[in-house]
Amino acid sequence: MEPAAARPRPLLTAATVLPQDAERAALVARVHSPRWDGPCVAAVRGEHVVDLTAVAPTVSDLLERDDAAEIVREAVGGHTWRLDDLLAAPVGRRDIAHLLAPVDLQVIKAAGVTFARSLLERVIEERTGGDPAQAARVRARVGQLVGGTLDGIRPGSPEAVKAKELLVAEGLWSQYLEVGIGPDPEVFTKAPVLSAVGTSADIGVLGASVWNNPEPEAVLVVDSHGRVRGATLGNDVNLRDIEGRSALLLSRAKDNNASCAIGPFIRLFDEDFDLDTVRGLDLDLRIDGTDGYVLHGSSSMREISRDVLDLVAATHGPHHQYPDGFVLFTGTLFAPTEDRQSPGAGFTHEYGDIVRISSPRLGALTNTVVPSEQAAPWTFGVRALLHSLARRGVL
Repeated sequence: MEPAAARPRPLLTAATVLPQDAERAALVARVHSPRWDGPCVAAVRGEHVVDLTAVAPTVSDLLERDDAAEIVREAVGGHTWRLDDLLAAPVGRRDIAHLLAPVDLQVIKAAGVTFARSLLERVIEERTGGDPAQAARVRARVGQLVGGTLDGIRPGSPEAVKAKELLVAEGLWSQYLEVGIGPDPEVFTKAPVLSAVGTSADIGVLGASVWNNPEPEAVLVVDSHGRVRGATLGNDVNLRDIEGRSALLLSRAKDNNASCAIGPFIRLFDEDFDLDTVRGLDLDLRIDGTDGYVLHGSSSMREISRDVLDLVAATHGPHHQYPDGFVLFTGTLFAPTEDRQSPGAGFTHEYGDIVRISSPRLGALTNTVVPSEQAAPWTFGVRALLHSLARRGVL
């Protein structure tokens, strides 16, 4: 496999990444600027991207302002880039301006097991010990015993308690069912601050993993007061074999180089886009392999088991604060069972897969799968950000 720096990015244009109603949307981007060797906070205005760093040095700062959407639409900016040029930049070139993940100082959190269908797939991972060869057999057994038992159950409700009793009696209770239908959701830290990759970048799958898949998710963007200010798309890459061996390996399965993609832009809440819009989002997934393999999938926020504000409340409150805000992956309905490499083994990525996650109101996030060990190293952290902003005199 050729090095990440030598590979072209997937062919993207403004028309393929913007929301369908982009002309009405307040869209926030981040752009790597070779001039400053660092990121710029930017507004997407049509097919142009305008530097707003002099107004808000970080996205975190911007989202603390009640007039954030107005700033994105109207504030006088600095340098302007063509969106098509940013999307055409090759992988790994710091001397060329390109899009970054649209978040910076926010802590990257994720809620897991928030959909009944994917909940059962986590149980299957656990029952197989992460062995994909056993997946079909265990899936059939779980489906036979559980069937539609979990459909429509509100976590923590009396109905959930009864379902738990049934599953315990069948010997099927697991830690995944506890967080799926029990009173407390699973919320974990997905990735370190500033480590997420943006659209058209490589996304990493740990080289040791032989059973893995993308997780297309709506991602809430929340300020330091716990207010949801907007949303974006995310890929919470899942290493099913590693997590299936033990839930205590969650960080090994979830937090690796380039294993978290967010983007393409943050869409801020306004009169045309709000929390109810997010609750009704449909997310589409397409995977294109280098061998001509194509997989289509989807996830609907209408089928989520816990309301998104319940997930926010489980993350932020008197028990935990986030002074720079946070983003929250809300989970996915997508759980691929289609065989790819061998009968009964289910789906797993192959290197070179192009993964496109899209939603009409949020645009499209596209990434190419590589081994995490071969993705561009993560070298730009908080110290580098502070030094870059200080050189510009915007702190």
